[in-house]
Amino acid sequence: MALILTFLGKNGTARTKIAIASAMKLAREGKRVLLAGSAEPAMQILLNTTLSADAQEISPNLYAVQFQAAVLLERSWDEVKKLEAQYLKTPILKDVYGQELAVLPGMDTALALNAIRQYEESGKYDAIIYDGTGDTTTLRMLGMPESLSWYVRRFRQLFVNSDLGKGISESPFIQPLVSTFFNVNWTADNFSQPTNMANNMLDRGKEALANPKRVAAFLVTADDQIEIATARYLWGSAQQVGLTIGGVILESAIADANLSEQFAPLPISTVVGTNSAIASSEEWQKIIDGLPDFVTQASQAPRPIEIDVNARQVRLFLPGFDKKQVKLTQYGPEVTIEAGDQRRNILLPPALSGKQVTGAKFQNGYLIISF
Repeated sequence: MALILTFLGKNGTARTKIAIASAMKLAREGKRVLLAGSAEPAMQILLNTTLSADAQEISPNLYAVQFQAAVLLERSWDEVKKLEAQYLKTPILKDVYGQELAVLPGMDTALALNAIRQYEESGKYDAIIYDGTGDTTTLRMLGMPESLSWYVRRFRQLFVNSDLGKGISESPFIQPLVSTFFNVNWTADNFSQPTNMANNMLDRGKEALANPKRVAAFLVTADDQIEIATARYLWGSAQQVGLTIGGVILESAIADANLSEQFAPLPISTVVGTNSAIASSEEWQKIIDGLPDFVTQASQAPRPIEIDVNARQVRLFLPGFDKKQVKLTQYGPEVTIEAGDQRRNILLPPALSGKQVTGAKFQNGYLIISF
């Protein structure tokens, strides 16, 4: 299992330099590291090398790759056509080619997440450093397994319970018709076959995100009011997708005394040398020297969610928000939490599933829900 690490904050250049320095640090410790970023030029300029859509070794133990959305889409399209051919007797996508597809808004993040998954499952790397946008777009990307799993389980059940779903499963008249188009007999039992494949992949993604030894993020900020406010907002938003924030990396050796209070209980590490576009080996070393022990800090950080079945409570850590910015609703079998621009549906364990919320309070950065 590889450690997947990313950085959140307003200053894109500083984030990229810290991502590169982090990859260098882990590679020098003997870990096999993949440094992944978008097709934008910043990483290539800072590394002083040309990157491609395929991972390449740029120094001992350190590999780098550019996530080029068009290339990732082309490669993924072949997998889509294989899946279609598995279920349809007459595939309709065989004459649509990946090389002619345009990338729609949002597809690039989904493709990047899938690429990270594939690199992680390859077993070739001990750590994957992802230099993303560092904002809520990155958070939505990492939270995609949980969001999609909600859609799969909710709409699958709605379909199974619908007249159409029952007709496909039970009607002796519809079954022969369906069988003329599909390679499988769509009964109530095997209707779940394709969704189970998706659910298994999504469950692996959720398990990885819930484990800070596998997926974690660190906040990057300067001692600047706007950057600090942005970092705190991203901290709270990260909790909404279940992402553990391991600590804060400050782009200065000097900080206001109030900074520790604003990010408590997270530890703050200070780095210098993030301002110049091109860094010498000495400057890279200065950044590396200020970086924290990522795994240790992430393991000790507050968990985004804690469920206590015996106490019939769910505790969500939502720093950066106050009670006026947090909304709790319960329309269906799950509890929905809104904070900032993020929404999360909490899948409750069997002991609490279907139980009505009896109370909620916001205390010390925690939303405490009682059942």
